[in-house]
Amino acid sequence: MFFQQFYDQKLAQTSYMVGCQKTNEAIIIDPKRVLDEYEAVAKREGFTITHATETHIHADFASGLRDAARRFGATLFVSDEGDENWKYKNMPSDTVFLKDGDSIHIGHVELKVMHTAGHTPESISFILTDHGGGSSEPMGMFTGDFIFVGDIGRPDLLEEAAKMEGTTEEGANAMFESIQKLHDFPDFLQIWPGHGAGSACGKSLGAVPLSTLGYERHNNWAFQIKDRKAFIEELTSDQPEPPLYFAQMKQVNKIGLPLFEVKELDIGIPEKITGQILDLRTKEDFAKGFKNGSINIPYNDKFVQYAGWFVQYDVPMTVIADPADAIEIQKDLASIGFDQLERIIPIEQADVIFDDAYEHITPEQFKEIYKEINMLDVRTTAEHKVANVQEATHIHYGHLLNSTIPFAKETPLYVYCQSGIRSTIAISALKKLGYKTVINVLSGYNGISAVMK
Repeated sequence: MFFQQFYDQKLAQTSYMVGCQKTNEAIIIDPKRVLDEYEAVAKREGFTITHATETHIHADFASGLRDAARRFGATLFVSDEGDENWKYKNMPSDTVFLKDGDSIHIGHVELKVMHTAGHTPESISFILTDHGGGSSEPMGMFTGDFIFVGDIGRPDLLEEAAKMEGTTEEGANAMFESIQKLHDFPDFLQIWPGHGAGSACGKSLGAVPLSTLGYERHNNWAFQIKDRKAFIEELTSDQPEPPLYFAQMKQVNKIGLPLFEVKELDIGIPEKITGQILDLRTKEDFAKGFKNGSINIPYNDKFVQYAGWFVQYDVPMTVIADPADAIEIQKDLASIGFDQLERIIPIEQADVIFDDAYEHITPEQFKEIYKEINMLDVRTTAEHKVANVQEATHIHYGHLLNSTIPFAKETPLYVYCQSGIRSTIAISALKKLGYKTVINVLSGYNGISAVMK
């Protein structure tokens, strides 16, 4: 048997390829939309990608499942569990719909389906047995968003992101039942999760790429709580805010997206800039000057997760960036289902359109005036609960464009996050909303707390 794990740092998302070395067939599990890596590995190892599947209808990234059928001719296998609200639509005619207890066979490798509802009603896991190796014992389980290293999948996304009322408690109850299904499985069973640290699909995901069931039984909080009510209370409390793009992903992954293809972009400054603008420069460069109305999302490993709070899916996009990154930027945006990037304004040309800037103050300066100013804490709810400046108003940076902000636009507004990165994103959003004077507190709450001691 061949096995490879693929980890997308920008999405904190994990996918897999399993192949039978006797038949040279392979399956990809939870594929992301850009399929280049899978194709390269299959070619290198001499496999044909004949199958593709996923553990559930994803909310945090655009699925590559349907593209696997278009590009490789793979047969698709999807869950047929759950309620009618979350059945797959517009699937190829030869798609196989899976129920609990069904199996997928890739040569001598078997993936047995277990319905593990909780994160979503249709969620399934795959228990792998390598019959080609002469064993009838299962080796491991692809758990998707069921079990992570140190955590389990959150049950509230349907309610928080898709606005399906009442589904959080239903999901939490289902997750408790799903955990009980693992009682008779051996400790040596490997756990291959769908996400790692940094994902918003849980609240305390570990950074280790895989685990064992025995390790999780001893170390994962979800296996320690035996009382259903206490389990549900813990699972549904203090979950991170789901990025706004999650609602879009849940919908498009249900009905499908067009085949992703890289396109030629317009390069340069147009006579008139229309649509949405993302400025991909560093926060330091953005502070010196920018186009009012643009949102500053630095182009780094967090780009996709930050951009997902602000992308307008029905509006064409211009980015201020290095044209050398054109292909990668398209792939990154495609990974959250956005294909309307049309133009890149090169960084070295962009200053001619800049019409705004903002100022900084140090934590020491902030300490002297904080009781007399308007302050906005743009950290997450969890960060704010741990410690905060009592006089500050708290609004998550990703919700600013859709929130009522209780300050006059003509009055200076002081903004901070935890360390000083997200506050720049927040300032660009506030400027877009018409706030005239927005001041960034350098080093964020880390710096504030240090001088307040």
